Amino acid sequence: MKGTLVLGRKAIPNWEISGVVEYIKSGHTQGDMLLIVPEGAYAVRLGNEASIKQKVRVIKGGFYSLTFSAARTCAQEEKLNVSVSPNLEPNDSGILPMQTMYSSNGWDSYSFGFNADASAIEIIIHNPGVEEDPACGPLIDSVALKLLRLPKRTRANLLKNGNFEEGPYVFPNTTCGVLIPPHIEDDHSPLPGWIIDSLKAVKYIDSEHFYVPEGKRAIELVGGRESSLAQIVRTQPGKEYVLTFVVGDAKNGCEGSLAVEAFAGKNTVKVDHVSTGKGESVPGKLRFKATNYRTRIMFFSSVYTMTSDHSGTLCGPILDDVKLISVRNPRHV
Repeated sequence: MKGTLVLGRKAIPNWEISGVVEYIKSGHTQGDMLLIVPEGAYAVRLGNEASIKQKVRVIKGGFYSLTFSAARTCAQEEKLNVSVSPNLEPNDSGILPMQTMYSSNGWDSYSFGFNADASAIEIIIHNPGVEEDPACGPLIDSVALKLLRLPKRTRANLLKNGNFEEGPYVFPNTTCGVLIPPHIEDDHSPLPGWIIDSLKAVKYIDSEHFYVPEGKRAIELVGGRESSLAQIVRTQPGKEYVLTFVVGDAKNGCEGSLAVEAFAGKNTVKVDHVSTGKGESVPGKLRFKATNYRTRIMFFSSVYTMTSDHSGTLCGPILDDVKLISVRNPRHV
């Protein structure tokens, strides 16, 4: 090393680097700015067009999610390009913008989904930005890879992964959850069964750090109307269905009037939750008659909210335990 600059291409064990890559120690300052190391004692900073990559043995044909933590430094519009090689899909990579920081501590955890097209792959995290100061660029820390199980529909629930138990790896020592990027940034959602069809990400939270109404995982809609998720389900035209779900707060200081709007075909319902930030929830229900063989089920938050501690952390209502059943005898429901 020369100062913080890593000189050897393979100097960081198990990783290969290219471009200006720095090894940053926690507490390191640059001018008047303290560089945030998300976890532990060290992180790497990717300068202009710099990248880190690692070869990993995987199950060919398996569906994986990559989770990593990143912090922004100099620039306001930093981006990260996450890709996997080999890849049979052309231009299949995720450009994850870091302009919006969802947490007030200066860093977030991101996720990225992909299909493994070979038994040995190379995972690449690349900074495509070009700044006047070549030392600028995002910090990368805590990288994890998880094989996802693809859930199926059951007779008890026509929706896949309605309880959100299957999703990206959540670091046990982080309290900020994991951002799941929108479809326009990653067309392989690391939340199996669901499409993040909004402009902003949704947050994947766990019961170890947040209030979760059912099971161990839930979704927090952190970007108001720009934060939504959907699933397309097979239905029979003319048949009646009941959609049930739970709305609440994550016990993270998200106080005030929260609301989730649910859509199923041409029907909609709005479920309000007046939050005291203590981790409570209310049930939601939407009954509808299908008009097509495929029906789009969608949820989004009605309100753009921040936590009550004035830290600037984005928050919103949580969604959990989503179920869809067909009604055999509507008169008895």
